[in-house]
Amino acid sequence: MQIDSFRDEYAFLSNFYHAPVLFEGVTYPTVEHAFQAAKTLDPKMREMILKAGSPSQAKKIGQTVTLRYGWGEVRVPIMVELLRSKFSNPVLAKQLVDTGDAELIEGNNWHDVFWGVHLPTGEGQNMLGKLLMQIRSVLKLESRVFGALYSLEERDAVV
Repeated sequence: MQIDSFRDEYAFLSNFYHAPVLFEGVTYPTVEHAFQAAKTLDPKMREMILKAGSPSQAKKIGQTVTLRYGWGEVRVPIMVELLRSKFSNPVLAKQLVDTGDAELIEGNNWHDVFWGVHLPTGEGQNMLGKLLMQIRSVLKLESRVFGALYSLEERDAVV
């Protein structure tokens, strides 16, 4: 199974989904806000992005910033950090785990071939989808490990 649209029932997978994330001591309303702010080290620009009224506005502002040195090398690790923050929310974590083994594809029509896949052509690295699937795998593993530990504690409490 594939999930290739982060809308409707799968809107929670989108970086535009309203779920607070913590980045460098600041709580941003969405992953998109935080990611756009991370592009720059200019505190005034970060503040403008933080106060943007929507993820779309944050993205627009982010497209105008002077990129921090080494952005190309740090953007993926920063995205991982932001997604981990987002999916530390137990409700969102469960929703992600509940996607099972579905291939998650950030399908788009705006030619984002790094973070997603341009659906009309099928081109793209789907980095966001891959990172989400990695986080889902970690959450599943943690659930099995901690579930097993809780089962042992419950068993020991009965004995």
